[in-house]
Amino acid sequence: MNPVVVLISKCACLTLLCLGLAHALWPMAVDWPFDPTRAALILVFIHALELAFVFKHVRSYKGPVALSILLTLLFGLLHWKPLADAADTAKEHHD
Repeated sequence: MNPVVVLISKCACLTLLCLGLAHALWPMAVDWPFDPTRAALILVFIHALELAFVFKHVRSYKGPVALSILLTLLFGLLHWKPLADAADTAKEHHD
């Protein structure tokens, strides 16, 4: 994956999650054309579903598993896909 695209996508995820949190704490601060809190919750829910299906890749993270779970909940495939690709590459070199 292109590192610039990944960085922009991660920033978009964090922006949506921050907007959702801000809207949950101060709902009348800005009148949004959408519900940022609902959008953030949907994003986290989708990433939680991903986590359930790709936990073997999430577990292969070099750091603590709890951190890898958090990163998956925040970024979804932007976190676990490089781990899966690295595992596939290692498997190819092993065979």
